[in-house]
Amino acid sequence: MSETALNVEGTPGAGQAPENLIDGDFQLDRMIATRAQRIPGNPFAMGDARVARAVTNGEDVIDLSKGNPDGQPPDFMVDEAVRASHDPADFRYTAFNGKPAFLQAAASWYRREHGVELDPKTQLLAVSGASVGIGLVALTLIDPGDLVVVPGPYYPQYEGSTAVAQGRLHALPTDEEHGFLPDLDAVDESVWREAKLLILNYPNNPTGAVANPEFFAKAVALAKRYHFIIMHDFAYAGIGFDDAAPISLLETPGAMDVSVELCSLSKMYMVAGWRGGFIAGNSVLVDAIKALNQQTTLLVTSTVLDAGTVALNSDQASVGVLAARYRKRFETLKAGMAQAGLHLCDAHGGLFAWMRVPTGTNDRDFTTWLLHSAGVAVLAGSDFGPTGEGFVRLSLLKPESELDEAARRIGEAMKTR
Repeated sequence: MSETALNVEGTPGAGQAPENLIDGDFQLDRMIATRAQRIPGNPFAMGDARVARAVTNGEDVIDLSKGNPDGQPPDFMVDEAVRASHDPADFRYTAFNGKPAFLQAAASWYRREHGVELDPKTQLLAVSGASVGIGLVALTLIDPGDLVVVPGPYYPQYEGSTAVAQGRLHALPTDEEHGFLPDLDAVDESVWREAKLLILNYPNNPTGAVANPEFFAKAVALAKRYHFIIMHDFAYAGIGFDDAAPISLLETPGAMDVSVELCSLSKMYMVAGWRGGFIAGNSVLVDAIKALNQQTTLLVTSTVLDAGTVALNSDQASVGVLAARYRKRFETLKAGMAQAGLHLCDAHGGLFAWMRVPTGTNDRDFTTWLLHSAGVAVLAGSDFGPTGEGFVRLSLLKPESELDEAARRIGEAMKTR
């Protein structure tokens, strides 16, 4: 007898359409979890859609809204990825926490570049990019209602991952006068008493700010005093514009007691599409993150781990070349914007420039105007939280010739504004 011929109470008889099982009052949208309903929109996806519409309409657009590296990784890294793709060992699943050779390479990188000693087995975890790491840390630490503190403006995923974990986000204001570093001493004590997690990100996206040892030391002291955790998003490690390279939070005495740090292969080695990185820090925190990672996240691709191993074990000269390139691009863009009568804030690292919009102008309106009047796509500062209002973010991931042209276009459009 077929299943559809059964006529048990509450089930259809033979030939009855399955869709008739659904009650007329059944509303599928009510089944969506609260955490999914409250996730804010992704400004990068929305920015891509705006640019795509403009191009479809025949507009010539220089896209400075993306943080997508515009070059290629060093040859030795590509060669290793090709070799690894033919290695039968890489056809199998990798170890849950990452290949031992990759974790050892990450530990060696920390020792050489930052003077930090790590146990590869207990203090490191391979992840599919820093963005995956952000989500893992938030879900590991944040219960519904917990407070996450972050300097503003901030990378939008901090808000998104907090929303997924059903936490609350509190942004600390920053300003150009203080190098876009928050005054931690000026924060109301009630914020620190409620805080569960402080998220830092230096070199900073979007402002290009870089932290100093004193700032990190103060953050660690506060974490110990008020019992919260620090997550440092070190996605732009090595990408500094000053004589001294950007520092790791884990260089700070005592930081290992209360912190984890995220590192990405994407920006240092121009392999954003490969999705690779690692989490480092306190062994108790890393162990808890590992447990969540094993149940929720795909393992890092084996060939990416092999290529990442040779990159981390290299002399990092290729990273220095990138940092110098981005610094030159920033200087080019700043000079061009000055000629257009616009002010680019000083930057000390990363991949972006942070620009104040003309007085009395709404940053979202200015973003739309730039796209359609100058043919230049940027992101509104308010996409990076309310403290970003009045600014726009411009990417440095275009050749100098295109940055020159973007500045020229904006200058011409400003004359008619």
